[in-house]
Amino acid sequence: MQHGRYPTAQLLQIHDQCFLIDCGEGTQDRLKHYTNRWFKINFIFISHLHGDHYFGLIGLLTTYNLLKRTDRLTIYGPPELEKIIQIQLDVSATKLNYPLYFISTEDKQLNKLLDTNSVEVYSFPLDHKIPTTGFLFKEKKYKRRLNIDKIIKLDINNKKYKLLQDGLDIEDEYGNPYKNEDLTFEPKPARKYAFCSDTKYNESIIPYIENVDVLYHEATFMEDAKKRAEETKHSTAIDAATIAQKANAKKLYIGHYSSRYKDLEPLLQEAKSIFEATYLSYEGLTISI
Repeated sequence: MQHGRYPTAQLLQIHDQCFLIDCGEGTQDRLKHYTNRWFKINFIFISHLHGDHYFGLIGLLTTYNLLKRTDRLTIYGPPELEKIIQIQLDVSATKLNYPLYFISTEDKQLNKLLDTNSVEVYSFPLDHKIPTTGFLFKEKKYKRRLNIDKIIKLDINNKKYKLLQDGLDIEDEYGNPYKNEDLTFEPKPARKYAFCSDTKYNESIIPYIENVDVLYHEATFMEDAKKRAEETKHSTAIDAATIAQKANAKKLYIGHYSSRYKDLEPLLQEAKSIFEATYLSYEGLTISI
């Protein structure tokens, strides 16, 4: 930890589901400090196998075990991750109380990893020193919203509500027809969140993250360290902002700052020179999309 900054981990809540994205050292401590929903995580996504993105995982898994978790937990990550975790469990003679599943990611193309009632989750390739993926969370389309005042006035049977929410026209009990748009409102727009972990500037990801509501993109260096960014396959703040601009993202959050930067304001200003709707990620930040 440098300058009060822990390694990468994000908790994403979509409706009643909680997702953990990366699990750097100290993640369970920060989860317990900032939220009471850390035990509700049923899906964990690991972008790549550099320690600052997954060294906290075995601690979290064994803490769940000590606290008698019984709910299934699914981990998505590079194929080698299952072996790494299994070795740690085996040598410590740890038998988990809960079912643990691993699903391998691969860094060659866009892949659907998860499909629930409310969200679809995809991985997509990034360009780092080892196989690395980003993650895209797409909320499923909302149903149409009922115009309750009008429906009550017309005495529409509540058995017709689901048909209306599904976008269908209806008839009342007397056979009178009603157009769907006369009794409902447009649904709320579905939201999208993209997480771009360690990567060099890489325009090939733009089709995967176009029009996201929020983009998280690493910004390890400032522009005067561009050569170092290229050597280590990381991004500068301007790189991240350029990707956000070209992808037509609504907001950009930068993070994964080099420890050389105690003051983050210069990174923010560099990014904002390209993409105004840029914000700093920091410990304990909570945002609503």
